[in-house]
Amino acid sequence: QVHLVESGGGLVQAGGSLRLSCAASGRTFSRDAAGWFRQAPGKEREFVAAMSWSGADTDYADSVNGRFTISRDVAKNTVYLQMNSLKHEDTAIYYCAAKGGAPPHTAYSVQRYYDYWGQGTQVTVSS
Repeated sequence: QVHLVESGGGLVQAGGSLRLSCAASGRTFSRDAAGWFRQAPGKEREFVAAMSWSGADTDYADSVNGRFTISRDVAKNTVYLQMNSLKHEDTAIYYCAAKGGAPPHTAYSVQRYYDYWGQGTQVTVSS
C-alpha cells in the first residue's frame, strides 16, 4: 500500500507560480509511475501531467504544456508539480496518483490505470 499526501496548494495571483508536492509513505514508490490530475468546480477530474517511474518519460495536457513541470525525488519519495504562469482556469483541486508495477518508460494519462490517490490540495488562481 502507498499513502499519498499532497501539499503546496494555496491562493496565487494570475501569472504567479506554485509548487505542489506529493509525499508517499508506506513503501517506496520509486518503481511507480506517477501522475497529477485536477478537478475544477462543476467539472470532471482531468489529466494534468504524468511521469514514468524511470523519470525519463513525461506527458502533459495541452492546457498546461510549457507552463507545468512534473518531477520526482526518489530519495525523498516525493513527486512535484511546478506550476508557472498560472491562469484563473487552473483553479482546481489537484490530486496526485501512483501506479505500481508499471513499465519503466510508461507515463499514464488515463485515470483508471492508477492504483493510489491522494486526498487533493486546493489551488486557487485569482484573476
